[in-house]
Amino acid sequence: MHTRLSGERDRPPRTKGRADALDRLDGMPTLDLSLSAADITRAICDIPSVSDDERMLADAIEAAIRPLPHLEVHRDGDTIVARTALGRAQRVVIAGHIDTVPLNGNLPTRDIEIDGEPFIWGRGTVDMKAGTAVQLKLAAELSDPVVDITWIWYDHEEVEASRSGLTRLAATRPDLFEGDFAILGEPSNGQVEGGCNGTLRAVVRTHGRRSHSARAWMGVNAIHAAAPVLARLAAYEPQEIVVDGLAYREGLNAVRVSGGVAGNVIPDLCEVEVNFRFAPSRSGAEAADHVREVFDGFEVEVTDLAQGARPGLDSPIAQDFVRAVGAVPQPKYGWTDVARFSALGVPAVNYGPGDPSLAHHDEERVAVAQIESCERSLRAWLTAG
Repeated sequence: MHTRLSGERDRPPRTKGRADALDRLDGMPTLDLSLSAADITRAICDIPSVSDDERMLADAIEAAIRPLPHLEVHRDGDTIVARTALGRAQRVVIAGHIDTVPLNGNLPTRDIEIDGEPFIWGRGTVDMKAGTAVQLKLAAELSDPVVDITWIWYDHEEVEASRSGLTRLAATRPDLFEGDFAILGEPSNGQVEGGCNGTLRAVVRTHGRRSHSARAWMGVNAIHAAAPVLARLAAYEPQEIVVDGLAYREGLNAVRVSGGVAGNVIPDLCEVEVNFRFAPSRSGAEAADHVREVFDGFEVEVTDLAQGARPGLDSPIAQDFVRAVGAVPQPKYGWTDVARFSALGVPAVNYGPGDPSLAHHDEERVAVAQIESCERSLRAWLTAG
């Protein structure tokens, strides 16, 4: 495999056939949604929007979308909602988040080639600004779709669920979630990924007694007491559970260990944070009970819990979508906001460009061909073209 990186200086100059979708007006970024979805991807990635810092990108999206006469626009914090009101028999909700995980020297975006195929490299290209770029272009151009559409671009997806723009919107405007079907533009390699695993975080604690480390026999070492916790994790065999024809892989892993107060003190507390990714056949309560059972005899505190979602592929409109895009449905192993729509009785799937295994990766990159393919397929389905 040959990879060639080309920095900003190596990009082709602006021409009539190629331009940057990101410009600046009075020092603020502006978006040109008439350009290609790939150019829009570059533009919105180059506006850094790590969770808690989405305002500038939200402002640029609102400024580009609000003047469009075929859309009703609503803003809640840094979440932008745009809706058609054509009186169609069905409504589809299409959503994408605008925040990313923290940067690690991977902005601005760069054009690269892998075996002669063009990619866009940089933070957010996969998770999930390529999908959001496709949505923005279609929202601007589809003034007469065959279904009514609610477009939602929201903040704070990459942090705890309580801070999500969708959580806030559900409390202030639950009517905006109404629809017959929902599509999340999460990366799925341009395939349809049904439902999602649930996710649970818990802290398993062990306790001891402090003493000077020179007189360790006077204390009880809480870190040593955590050895059985780690042993149970190492011996744990995760299940693969089939739900509505799709096989979901579970996983239970330690993600953080903390303890100790000083280099010469026997620690009296150790905390092992674990993450349980569970199949959507389990409820959140059942997942919590399972974790407590695994760590029976230890103090367990569940600190975060998000329900999974069943595949959502049994409704006629979902089946029509799968046929239209020519996809073979796959399970979504990670948690996504399809779970929010599923909980409201709206069947939802993940569909977007980008390899999910590169999400949050320092070499995050998306194939331009996937961006173009997803745009063509989604456009054709929404226009019955």
